[in-house]
Amino acid sequence: MSEAQQTPETGTEETAAQAQPQQPDPFEVIVALQAEVANYKDQALRALAEAENTRRRAERDREDASKYAVSGFARDLLSVADNLRRALDAVPPSEDETVKALVTGVEATERELLAIFERRGLTRIEPMGQTFDPNLHEAVFEVPNTGQPTGTVVQVLQSGYRIHDRLLRPAMVGVAKGEAGAQVNTSA
Repeated sequence: MSEAQQTPETGTEETAAQAQPQQPDPFEVIVALQAEVANYKDQALRALAEAENTRRRAERDREDASKYAVSGFARDLLSVADNLRRALDAVPPSEDETVKALVTGVEATERELLAIFERRGLTRIEPMGQTFDPNLHEAVFEVPNTGQPTGTVVQVLQSGYRIHDRLLRPAMVGVAKGEAGAQVNTSA
């Protein structure tokens, strides 16, 4: 037989082998699918973690907004509290019943305002006698020869306030200026 001639059996085997697609190795298929599952699982876990982080961030933002939303309004009302205190400090002691009634009314108004502040998380900073803290106080001047350690608050011009854990307004204070070699106040 010549090469050009083929037996039907030989031609059929070659044609059948060429027509049949080669089957992938089952082990390779399993490994590829496991890698794909691991990739999708990783993506799903990352998406869940991102969603949880977004939820927490939104919750924290909502809490902060409700806690500190009144900050601007509260800052505006601080001048009212300051003026009530100034009015009380300006009235000299008097036996006149009208003056006593006026002072009593202004004191009651101040107490009510401060109680409202407290209910809303505003607290007054009382720096007198404390060490100057630039995070809470604003030094307006220094007072020499006070007998106090350097850096001690010796005069309060305007009270400071916090709203919850944030500073709303620093206290305006005068601090002791020590002499050369004077002890620095380190107590808090």
